Amino acid sequence: MSTATTTSSTGTGTGSDPGARRARALDAARAVVASHPPTSTPRRAFLEACFDAGLAWVHFPEGLGGLGAEPGVQAAVDEILQGAGGPIPFWLNPMGYGMAAPTVLDHGSAELSERLLRPLYVCDELWCQLFSEPGAGSDLAGLATRAEKVGDEWVVSGQKVWTSSAHLARWALLLARTDPDQPKHRGLTYFVLDMHGPGVEVRPLRQMTGEAEFNEVHLTEARIPDSHRLGEVGEGWRVAMTTLMNERSAIGGGSSVRGSGSIGSALRLWRSRPDLHTPELRARLVELFARADAARLTGDRFRIEQGDRPAGAEGSIGKLTGAELNQEVYEFCLDVLGPDAALYSGYGPPDETDETDETGGPGGPGGEPVEDYGRLFLRSRANTIEGGTSEVLRNILGERLLGLPGDVRVDTGKPWREVPRG
Repeated sequence: MSTATTTSSTGTGTGSDPGARRARALDAARAVVASHPPTSTPRRAFLEACFDAGLAWVHFPEGLGGLGAEPGVQAAVDEILQGAGGPIPFWLNPMGYGMAAPTVLDHGSAELSERLLRPLYVCDELWCQLFSEPGAGSDLAGLATRAEKVGDEWVVSGQKVWTSSAHLARWALLLARTDPDQPKHRGLTYFVLDMHGPGVEVRPLRQMTGEAEFNEVHLTEARIPDSHRLGEVGEGWRVAMTTLMNERSAIGGGSSVRGSGSIGSALRLWRSRPDLHTPELRARLVELFARADAARLTGDRFRIEQGDRPAGAEGSIGKLTGAELNQEVYEFCLDVLGPDAALYSGYGPPDETDETDETGGPGGPGGEPVEDYGRLFLRSRANTIEGGTSEVLRNILGERLLGLPGDVRVDTGKPWREVPRG
């Protein structure tokens, strides 16, 4: 998976032409592969070499994992690194790589970026996202978790839910309400929370795959230093938009490598089971491959056209189409397997020597989920919910890109405390 979709307007460098910056990045990628062959170098050492060479996010500033190149260069760099067998950073630390890194860089202090970005990229410290609540899912701005300033700290109490990887995370992106007398979008502030600190309790939620990859998180007077605030007090919604747009771009950005991602899983299954081929299934696979390739090329074009601009509503296109395509691909895989699809191994406790994917279960060599097709089918049902439901994304695309009338909002301008809550 190419991870060129995370975009930070802060990081783009100046002082040399784009062609020179691109050539420099590609030369650096080839040098890392030559000096640290990914198939024989421990994963952490390989990622350290990539970060130090500025290949983590090539559009970030030098010293923070970047080279000041254009965001679109990342796809070409990833082709070199991953083509040689390197891991896919997004799978290893999705909330960190795709969402936390650009948000911390754009809205945090220089000291905070220096402290957090390197351990994030090399996976010493995993991340999660404390946004959704029992009463604030699609209507995120209605959240009730409170943060109150006490001296140089913020004291936070409330409940978050559906938090992927909270049981593994060291740090969390947290959106909390700091002024209930303001309208719901204007009384929010954004923080980085230490998940290992006092007052943080994580409780697993088991889903139909048999796993417990996401959790509910209870915060009871958890304390956050003001230095871990991202953006100004009351501007949390603006900061959250950086996270959400990058999240949807990262999830939906796909890969620049043809035949990768979920369609790659289907192709591997097809090649491994010639005894199950039928003309009807072949026709379906051809159609799915064509759609996946169209999505890949659309993602590449989006990254090129995006240039130095921050991630915007356009990133929702890839997330929307990719989620629905994933579901159809894994439905196809189960149809290929027929009765064999009923053989579901589930997910046991990971062996401590295994690589792990973003769910905490055993993963492939690049960190991607293992191809247990029953599990992948069940897991894909969440694709149209997580990272913004398909219904919400269609509203975003309709309103922000097509200029269609927005939904009627009866709470506009009202103080949050006066808005009825379920």
